[in-house]
Amino acid sequence: FQVKSENKKTIWDTEEVPEGSEFDDTWDPREKPEYEISFKQHVGTEDVFFGMTGKDPSTACCEDIVIKIKLPETKYSDITLDIQDKVLDLRTPKNKLLLHLPYPVNSKEGRARFLSEEEILEVTLRVSRKLDFINFS
Repeated sequence: FQVKSENKKTIWDTEEVPEGSEFDDTWDPREKPEYEISFKQHVGTEDVFFGMTGKDPSTACCEDIVIKIKLPETKYSDITLDIQDKVLDLRTPKNKLLLHLPYPVNSKEGRARFLSEEEILEVTLRVSRKLDFINFS
């Protein structure tokens, strides 16, 4: 067994530590809100009727991740949202959510809207993928 690190005193390699773990705070008493993750893909008639582009209903062919977070008794001005490539960090006075995303996203192209009547924050993030035979745009 060989250690690959330059520093022999380290007990783990930096690749073993999940991205976003610096935000983990086990001592924070705020509760974790309910959330739902869904995937969205853009399809046209060439996909639906002819199957020309090779897209299928799997998450591998989706372009966006949509995250709906229930935030009861919260005002829009109380929400702090930080998006990184693989991490969503949401903070309110009553709630805290640190969510490791299933796919890397483009943090600069996301959008969020607060549906005040339903008390839901809806975050839409563009999935950042390498180009392949399905994802060629």
